[in-house]
Parts: sequence; C-alpha cells; structure tokens
Amino acid sequence: MTISRLPNRVDQVRTHDVVVVGSGVAGLTVALETPGLEVAVLTPARLGEGGSSPMAQGGVAAAVGPGDSPASHAADTLAAADGHADPTRVRTLTEEGPARVAALLAIGARFDRDRRGGLALGREAAHSHPRILHANGDATGAEIVRALRAKVLAADHVRGYEETTAQEIVVSQGRAVGVLALDGRGAFVLHLARAVALATGGIGQLYRYTTNPRGNVGDGLAMAARIGARLEDLEFVQFHPTALAVGADPMPLLTEALRGAGARLLDEVGRPLMRGRHPAGDLAPRDVVARALWHRLAGGGGVRLDARSVDRDLETAFPTAVRHCRAHGFDLSREPVPVTPAAHYHMGGIAVDGDGRTTVPGLWACGEVSAVGVHGANRLASNSLLDGLVFGARVGRDLVRATPEAPPIKVDVASRRLQFTARLSSDEELAVLARVRGIMWDRVGLVRDADGLHEARAALTEVAAGLPAGLSPSRRFVDVARLITDAALARRVSRGAHFRRDGLPDGQVRETGRR
Repeated sequence: MTISRLPNRVDQVRTHDVVVVGSGVAGLTVALETPGLEVAVLTPARLGEGGSSPMAQGGVAAAVGPGDSPASHAADTLAAADGHADPTRVRTLTEEGPARVAALLAIGARFDRDRRGGLALGREAAHSHPRILHANGDATGAEIVRALRAKVLAADHVRGYEETTAQEIVVSQGRAVGVLALDGRGAFVLHLARAVALATGGIGQLYRYTTNPRGNVGDGLAMAARIGARLEDLEFVQFHPTALAVGADPMPLLTEALRGAGARLLDEVGRPLMRGRHPAGDLAPRDVVARALWHRLAGGGGVRLDARSVDRDLETAFPTAVRHCRAHGFDLSREPVPVTPAAHYHMGGIAVDGDGRTTVPGLWACGEVSAVGVHGANRLASNSLLDGLVFGARVGRDLVRATPEAPPIKVDVASRRLQFTARLSSDEELAVLARVRGIMWDRVGLVRDADGLHEARAALTEVAAGLPAGLSPSRRFVDVARLITDAALARRVSRGAHFRRDGLPDGQVRETGRR
C-alpha cells in the first residue's frame, strides 16, 4: 500500500461571514441570497461546472400553467413520496416554486417557449398537469446554472474558490466555524466563517451504475456525520429507469421527458414493458418503473426505449439525449435503444428544518445533500432543481438574518492539527471505490433483503479495516456507504425506492411519517 504523507499544518487562514461548499444550483442560489455578507464559495471544479446540476436534463417543475396550482403540485409530490414526505415542507416547495422561476427569468434564464411565446410546459411521470419547464430541450440544469453563475460572478459580496476541495468542517465549542480545504496547489486553507452552508450534492458514484458525475460520493454527508449532525432517510436512493446501457461511467441519462412526449419502454421481444403493471404505464412513479426494468434485466431479458412515436423533432426537443445515443452508435429517431436503471438521486441526507438549519449550530445544508422532507421515499420527477432553488433561497435569507447574531469565531489556529495524516495513492483510492461500488450495487441496490444487506455491511467493514488510520477520501465514502446500508437494514418495510423483498407486509407493520 502506497501512502503519501500530508503536511500536518494549516498553510493559510481566510475569514469570511459565510462559507458555501458547492456551486450547483443550491450553492449558487445561497450565495445570491446573501447580500451584505462576505461569502466564499468553495468548489472542486470551476464555479458552476461540477456536480449534477449542469447535467440535469428533465427540467424544473412549477405550477405556472393554466389549470395548475401549487396544491395540485403538492398532491402529486406527496403521492410519489409514498406517504413519507412532510406536507408542510412540500407546501413550501410548491408554493414558492413559481416565484423562483420568476427570479430565474429576471436574471436572464432562457426557458423554452411555445408558439405563442409563453413558457413551454411538459409533463413527466406522476405529474397530473404539464408543469415541467425546459431549456434548450433537455439541457435545463446547464441553463439555470449559467444564469446563476453569471449573476454570482457579478456579485461583489461573493468570492469563488475554484479547484478547492473541502476536507472537514471545523467545530469550536459545539459550533461550526469554518471549513478546512485543500486547494489546487496542494495547500491546506482554513476558511473560518460565522456560518457554513453545505450544498455538496449526492452519492450516486457509490454505485457501480450511475448517472452522477465523478466525485458524487457523499463527502458532505461524511463531513456532517463526523461532527455529529443528524442524518435522515439515507436508505432512500432513487434509481433512474432510463440510463443508456452502454457501460459508460457515468451512464448517459435519457430524460424522463422522452416518455412524457410519448416514448415507450419495450421488452426484448418488443412488448410494452409497463402494460398491466401500473395504471400510469410508462409514466408510473420512478421506483415502480425502475424495478420493472430491474426484474426484466435480472431475469435475462432486455429493455429498450422506443422514441420513434414521439411527434416532435428529437434533434430540437432532446438534443442531449440524441447526442448521447449518437456517441454510442445509436440513432434515437430510428431505433429503440438499450436502457437500464442507474443510481440517480439521494432522497436522504443531512436533517434540516425548513430554513436549512442542521442540528449543529452554525451549519446549514440544502440541495441533494440535505433531507428537508419534500421527496420522501421517492422523488417526483423534476423536483430536484426546484428543491435547490427554493430551499437554497431560504437558506440564504436565513443566513442574512442569523449570521450577524453569530458569536465571534474563536479557533486556536496555531495549535490546530489536522485529523488526518495519510492517504492512499490515486490508483488505490479508485480501487477501493470500485470495490465499494460493486458491493452497493449488488447488495444495497434496487431490490434488497436482510441477507444481502448483512453481507454488504460485513464487506464494507472489511474494506474500512484495510484503510490507513485517519481521514482520507476513501474513508469518507466507505463511511457513507456503511451509513446507507445500516439505514436500509433498519427499515424492514418496503417504501418507495427502498424495496425489501423480504420486508414485512405493509398491513402487518405500517410505518408512517419520517424518522
């Protein structure tokens, strides 16, 4: 085992009012909503270019169309969540959604328009009305991030720290007071602040097959867990039904909007896969569709997505999907293409209140890293970008109220020693991650049981035992994988995306609410 020693020191200290970790939709929104404060945004890539937000195809849901309402949107969200969402938080999400869309339009976000010049609204699985706004067909996340990034770059109160990777949250006297980060030159920088906001995204790369970009391994969860923040609903991992089955990493996503426009799922002999499985057919909730694909594939069959019946020009309406298919030798307009479920979104995360406050004073969280209660056991399609926008704005506004009241920062920098002293080589880190991804996919995936989960726990414990002492990237993602596995073991009843084939019948043990 090759171990490189890390310097046992802090190379620089910087002081801010607020440190935001992450520069996707949620993190950029927090930064914009904190005028009057000095805000640092830490991001491992270039500002707004990393994470899942720029890759989001499906769109953003909001009740802005005729005949629609926040109440209808809330009802659809609660139904998809399988009885596990918080109605009050869902009402916040759907009632504040239209205002967030208006705010995006005000800063120059370019959503697709219909022939009359109004916002073009699509429909996706489990939505009762067309309410999905798109940009450039299926490049909605990229357009929203573009607009937010431009506004952040023009904001005098925000400074971006690119190629900067957060390592741990600094706590003093029980309060989060900053973030220790590694910059692009290999220097350890202590970013002290009166408040910390995590917007670090999801955990999809803990699974062998995922639509998530490299780096989505739950670092934010690991850092929060280390300082005692309460985590919630970690067992609820959403698997998107239609990733292009070509073995790429990450797997190219074929947006759910294709099925909303009329594309169908077919089995290996061309029969409609979802016929008779759910009243909504191909537009059933994601967990239902994803498990139908899993069972067909596990039984030796095949599944293809047939978009030939879509009555829109695919090149114009779904350029990203067409490009993905073409890059792997498929013509989406002329042939059904192979698809498979892949880890896509994490409904669980750091427990927060309606303003993003965690159980650790001084620490806020929003976006996919948080568990605010709006997604429950199964996220409704196109509610993820909305979550980041609505609750990112609420976190920002709460920081403006709370930060001036925060106590002065008291950290003895001179005596502070890093809690980690060694790390594996890059190749060894990748090897550990590959093993974890295999364990999670095989034993903690779409269909689970106690035997497999116990095997996963034992295997992950073995992996952890082989790691060097102290903190490291591999230690963080192994810890998160173990937390998800333990949560899946604890919930014995199937609900939404958490499916236990050995689970107790719902009539025998009925779990209600969130925990």
